[in-house]
Amino acid sequence: MDPPISPASPKLSRGRLVNCYSCIRVNTLKSTPDSVIEKLRDIVKGASISKCEVEGLEYLVFVKGSGPHSVDYGCDEDGNVNPPLKEVLVSRKCAEAVLRGAEVYVPGVLACSAHVEKGDEVAVSVSVEQPGAEGGWVVGITRGTILQGAETDPYHFERSGMYIGRGKAMMTRSGIFRAPEGIAVDFSDRVYNLTSFHGVLEGEIFLQNLPSIVTAHALDPQKGDHILDMCAAPGGKTTAIAILMKDEGEIVAADRSHNKVLDIQKLAAEMGLSCITTCRLDALKAVCSRNESDDITKLCCTEDDLDATIQGFNLMKSEVEKMEVIAEKDVKKKVTNEKANERTYISRADIRKDMRRKRNGPGRNQCVGGKAEKSKGFAPNSFDRVLLDAPCSALGLRPRLFGGEETVESLRKHAKYQRKMFDQAVQLVHPGGVLVYSTCTINPGENEAVVRYALDNYKFLSLAPQNPRIGGPGLVGRFEFPDGYTEEWLRPGQEELVQRFDPSSPLDTIGFFIAKFLVGSKEADLEQPAT
Repeated sequence: MDPPISPASPKLSRGRLVNCYSCIRVNTLKSTPDSVIEKLRDIVKGASISKCEVEGLEYLVFVKGSGPHSVDYGCDEDGNVNPPLKEVLVSRKCAEAVLRGAEVYVPGVLACSAHVEKGDEVAVSVSVEQPGAEGGWVVGITRGTILQGAETDPYHFERSGMYIGRGKAMMTRSGIFRAPEGIAVDFSDRVYNLTSFHGVLEGEIFLQNLPSIVTAHALDPQKGDHILDMCAAPGGKTTAIAILMKDEGEIVAADRSHNKVLDIQKLAAEMGLSCITTCRLDALKAVCSRNESDDITKLCCTEDDLDATIQGFNLMKSEVEKMEVIAEKDVKKKVTNEKANERTYISRADIRKDMRRKRNGPGRNQCVGGKAEKSKGFAPNSFDRVLLDAPCSALGLRPRLFGGEETVESLRKHAKYQRKMFDQAVQLVHPGGVLVYSTCTINPGENEAVVRYALDNYKFLSLAPQNPRIGGPGLVGRFEFPDGYTEEWLRPGQEELVQRFDPSSPLDTIGFFIAKFLVGSKEADLEQPAT
């Protein structure tokens, strides 16, 4: 069997593959850091747990992990395993989550050895994208494939020798590919040991990367503010902002994805936050005329709406059973009325269908937890503060087992769309307001170059100091590509006004970038710059 992942592997990026701690944001509206630490010590036995010492971030809790570890797959000196371990192959996304402490759930399994039985010892490997026959990168493996575990296996190179641990199979092979949910492998040894917080202290804590929390502080939200989070999913920064505001004000959390908007609603309800309004909105079409714009006050949740959402997401089994009985009666009544003289038959499928209809409503947009309203956009100068956490190349995320899909051209394309989104965001902040731009990439073209574009094209914008400041300085100067294209970065003196988080720094975070702008007087009409 191929050797496990090791820090010396050429596949791994500079520095640690994974930041070896979990950063937990405490919901200070429901609990305190000391209370959370006391509870976690009962749940996570033996782990090192501490509070953040940075001024202003004392409500953060760190749970230390460890790694990378050498996992014993039973190899001899020649690298052979006798007898060979059976193998479970997972998707790259699943593997990245496992390296952060998650379990292997059945949807993440792509293939495994033949005759895997419950309780069998298995090695867990990773499927990594390979060059496609027609260009690009693909995962050329069908879910349910049988692995042979040798170099003659046509899928050998799909795994590229990447193993992330070993454990016991929790299901048979057939069960893994038939079950809709559940844990497929119970790990006994991992390359990185971090605690899984799935289902732990829900509503009291939220697992979030440190730079993302700093972004919420950079916005400096105040009670009563009208705030727009333009690309809000999955809602971590939105809820962090709401808690900093003490849940007093109005936050519009927008995203173009229907399902992601519902996820934000669910998280807000779980954390007991009532100042968050959600809507479907394309960030490239966020500005509209005043006559066509959405009324923010109509979008905001009421306390009754929040209570209904919380009840919907916390529907208990007893309530479902009651609904099932009612549904059965209703279906019987309906059939009896329609066919009074005929024998009635009520299938369990009909009962479950009627129960789901009563619980979820008649269609997708009527599901429990609220409807994802589509926004027409907002009038210029509608908000006190706007956060644009722009979609990006995500080159700063950790762990990241593959980044080959990005090219110079694709990176430039990301920057082009980010500038267009910035053009929208800057129009929505009124004079005297604040605009924060952030990404989770280390690419200067999506970071410093966008800041330079903003300052050159909107003279009423100025960079502002950020608090707390724990990231490093930005990049100054320019870069000329071989094709003649020149990327302009920051000017001297501006580097200390942004925060650049380097994954290889001692701070041990993901790669991230934050810029804060103050919006001055907009004396002249805004014109759309050429992008």
